[in-house]
Amino acid sequence: MAGTEQNQHDHNDALLRELAAAHRVATSYWGWDGAERPVSRETLRTVLGALGIDAETDDAARAALHDAELEPWRRLLPPVVVGREGRETEVHVHVPHGTSVQVWISAEDGTRVEVRQVADGEAPREIDGVLTGRATFAVPSSLPLGWHTLHAEAENTSAECVLVITPAQLATNGRLTDRRRWGIMAQLYSVRSSRSWGIGDFGDLADLAALSGAEGASFVLVNPLHAAEPRPPLEDSPYLPVTRRFVNPLYIRVEDIPEYGGLDAEARGRIEALAEPLRRANRSADLLNRNDSFAAKLEALELIAAAPRTPEREAEYRQFTSEQGQGLDDFALWCALAEELPPGDPGWADLEQAHGRLGERIEFFRWLQWICDQQLEAAQRTAKDSGVDLGIIHDLAVGVSATGADAWTLSDVLAHGVTVGAPPDVFNQQGQNWSQPPWHPRRLEASGYAAYRDMLRTILRHAGGLRIDHILGLFRLWWIPEGEGPENGTYVYYDHEALVGILALEAQRAGAIVVGEDLGVFEPWVRDYLAERAIYGTSILWFEYDGDRPLAPERYRERCLTSVNTHDLPPTAGYLAGEHVALREALGLLARPVEEERAAAAAEQEAVLELVREKGLLPVVDGDVSTEPFAEGAVADTQPTVEALYAFTALTPSSLLGVALVDAVGEKRTQNQPGTTHEQYRNWCIPLADADGAAVLLDDLASNPRFSSLTRTMREALGTDRP
Repeated sequence: MAGTEQNQHDHNDALLRELAAAHRVATSYWGWDGAERPVSRETLRTVLGALGIDAETDDAARAALHDAELEPWRRLLPPVVVGREGRETEVHVHVPHGTSVQVWISAEDGTRVEVRQVADGEAPREIDGVLTGRATFAVPSSLPLGWHTLHAEAENTSAECVLVITPAQLATNGRLTDRRRWGIMAQLYSVRSSRSWGIGDFGDLADLAALSGAEGASFVLVNPLHAAEPRPPLEDSPYLPVTRRFVNPLYIRVEDIPEYGGLDAEARGRIEALAEPLRRANRSADLLNRNDSFAAKLEALELIAAAPRTPEREAEYRQFTSEQGQGLDDFALWCALAEELPPGDPGWADLEQAHGRLGERIEFFRWLQWICDQQLEAAQRTAKDSGVDLGIIHDLAVGVSATGADAWTLSDVLAHGVTVGAPPDVFNQQGQNWSQPPWHPRRLEASGYAAYRDMLRTILRHAGGLRIDHILGLFRLWWIPEGEGPENGTYVYYDHEALVGILALEAQRAGAIVVGEDLGVFEPWVRDYLAERAIYGTSILWFEYDGDRPLAPERYRERCLTSVNTHDLPPTAGYLAGEHVALREALGLLARPVEEERAAAAAEQEAVLELVREKGLLPVVDGDVSTEPFAEGAVADTQPTVEALYAFTALTPSSLLGVALVDAVGEKRTQNQPGTTHEQYRNWCIPLADADGAAVLLDDLASNPRFSSLTRTMREALGTDRP
């Protein structure tokens, strides 16, 4: 390239990257291997386009950069203001130079709070031909937590915006310092009883909580319970729902609905006939079939929904629908439409006609959410009554399906033309594409974070806590242009002060704790920030390193949920046998020869096991340790090793310790292999089974020797007397 052309290319490239930085789009990133990688011009243009920024030509990019600089000055008030309790929060107000302006707050409780002006040294600027000044006001530090409204009034103009005051630290997490706790982690759909319809349900959740409480557990952590499609076929992954706000009716325990008892003999007989083959399937460890279970449940639920309700029950239902408001109405409408129309069908546009034609069906889907809400409330009550003091901890997925309810009802605050995923890392060397549309940061902000707040409130209604999957997404998300591979994405940054603050506010008001899954590639300051806000992190035994050595237990974080494994790895028995390497090799997910991968994995395991031996939790191996990766006999008896690893987590100062239910029964199969499709591997379809491959039901769990032994290990390791 000639010198003049090269200079012009460099200038154009610098302009594009300056524009990207102005909109908090990363122009390079550090990979898992420590190397910095530039983001391509094509990716930057596409991501900026998804943000509504035209960067297709240099002239357009220059104009967009100019607009980005002037945008705050064109507003009387910012789109939203988020502050912390106990701190003054400065707000910039822009008016024609020399114009007086009055600012006040309508507090959440209805009172009026005056806001004083403070010094501002910013000089006036000419904005669109008008000399504009900036005045700064200080929201008082005494303003209480909550959702308030900020008002500004100047000559011939006025504005208002949402003002949120959030906790400096999450007070509910503060109570975890009184003592250390352990709990059970489970994939609810996989945990069945003799009464299940082929899939674990809310009744099973209540029973699991009671069993866990009897063993001394302080919490039960479950997979996301977000709603899937309104009729079969269903998406298997609980992390790819149609909405994160509402609940999956697949988990309803049909027989626990009060109106079931009032059905006539014929209707009850029909329901029993639907349930019987699914109950027989519970005794099999074959792959779960959500579609058969949900189809049968829908037929049964339609019979029950048509039954009369008592006046008291009717009043409870009407109160629920009133509380959930327009969000529930919109979701129920989407369900009714999605039952009969494919995405993109013209029928989606005629909503008035749909309301009239589908009224009864819309009501049915509202009713389903009420039943879900009631059964979740009952499960949480059972947990607390059983001594599970933190109750049930729910899981919040990263995002939603691109063709689901949220993508339709919340389209104005989601970005289009891109999906969310993760760059290549050591465990997924080709990267991941989760096929989810991300929040549009500017539009979400402009909405006052209403959709985000409402989602949190609904999930937290009957939760003792909330696990945030990939909490790093509240700081930045990996955006991938549609049609491109994960390696061709880039990070887009969010207002983490707002997103984390609102999370803390809603959790504190609900009396719930918060645990963030802060694993993967992240900027070091992120964990410091979460600790500052008293948001707990996550530590997985196999991932915790100090340089090239496993981290000593005393150096683990205190404000943390520590466990031996995660649902993205095989159960510990399978991990010790190298199932994760074998599976990734079979699926073509390795970026280096399988022999190297096996050797590296075996060496990593041996380093951890050697540390466990040093702590006196496993016998010292005499002589040479086998160098054959995962050689038969290298781990002579899996169960003592599993228990030793969990006892090792109890040597850490972590306030919360998680025990995977699969490890408590000897399961080996992988629940989820990230980076795979349905055709490659049936993720999220593995029922709970033991080391011999036989199904394990809740009915038998209390007498299961492995379960009893591992829970006793946790009690003894923590020095507790219960049960």
